[in-house]
Amino acid sequence: MITARDDRRRTFETVPAGAAAVSWWGRAWVTALEEVSHDAARLARGRAYAEEGHVDAVTVTPGRIVAYVRGSRARPYRTELTLPAFAEAEWDELLEAVAADPGALAALLEREVPQSLAQSVLPGAGELVPHCSCPDFGRPPCKHAAALCYRAARLLDEDPFVLLLLRGRGERELLDELTRRNAAHAAREQPDATPGFPGVPARAALARTGLPPLPAPLPAPAAAGLPPAYPADPAAPDPLALDQLACDAAARALALLTTGEDPIAGLDLWQDAVRLASAHPTAGLTGTARTLYRDLARATGRTPTDLARAATAWRQGGRPALAALEEPWDPPAGPFDRARPALLAAGQGSFRPDRNRLTTHTRQLRLGRDGLWYCYEDRLGDNDWWPRGRPSADPVTALLG
Repeated sequence: MITARDDRRRTFETVPAGAAAVSWWGRAWVTALEEVSHDAARLARGRAYAEEGHVDAVTVTPGRIVAYVRGSRARPYRTELTLPAFAEAEWDELLEAVAADPGALAALLEREVPQSLAQSVLPGAGELVPHCSCPDFGRPPCKHAAALCYRAARLLDEDPFVLLLLRGRGERELLDELTRRNAAHAAREQPDATPGFPGVPARAALARTGLPPLPAPLPAPAAAGLPPAYPADPAAPDPLALDQLACDAAARALALLTTGEDPIAGLDLWQDAVRLASAHPTAGLTGTARTLYRDLARATGRTPTDLARAATAWRQGGRPALAALEEPWDPPAGPFDRARPALLAAGQGSFRPDRNRLTTHTRQLRLGRDGLWYCYEDRLGDNDWWPRGRPSADPVTALLG
């Protein structure tokens, strides 16, 4: 439980970046100090100190905000700004005004200073007084106090309850008191109970009463029913396409549930079309699958054969396998220097290199950017290469697998 004493002391180890206040109340805070300064150069140095992180942890208590500010000497200076805390009568008037004004209460809960309270809570003329342990005995504020003022303004930007703490009350006790007062206002505004509709005492409403027994369960049906059919409307979406989308959404949901990753994140139109087609092997395509291939190919500007080849590669190893199919590249010499002798020693013959590919007659190996070898086959000898088998880091295994 947070006591009122605990709630009236807050220390901020870090302060939001930047020296310039963003909110109107943060700028008003800075203006209150700048109005008492007649040395623009000091203010500029203080602003620079704030931007460069010379202000260490900031502690706020009723009427006082304190921090150590590092200057030109090794030992930091103890710097503080004082602001008069409200008396109990002033707090009572302020809280009553907020509780009675829904707009002011909503703004405060959104961590904004209500415009109606600006004159009450923001520093007035001469209220904000700087103090510093530095030897600068000129007219205040010194550059260390100015730096603290700019840092405090950024705190107020983020949390106006810091300003109310300076005036004497912590956030938790303020919210509790506003809740109580707001409930009291709401109760006073409720109309009298309508005659004929008397209230029920809470004791009676919460009293334990006997409940009637549950009804008997319904008899089991003789057979399982059929799922609802999609309306036979010519203007309606294709039910087969809807079925495909529903199945794909279920598969994506399962992948997200089991791996935490969306399988289509970052895919372009072509890659996603290949992914969808890969769920339907090209051997023995049904009429529905042929329609899917035709529609996906048309939507991506490719041929069904291109799509079938890419879908085969996707089944071979997903996005990296599709890249190995479509993206020739120049790998370092090392993999080829090791792969060609290994293939020759395994009795697989001599392979000729071309970029990331090793080819002999009707067989080919492609080195992917993921470091795996992907096997391809040209069944008709017309340079029509199709993916085959699983990839492997070992070229011989990929070729024979």
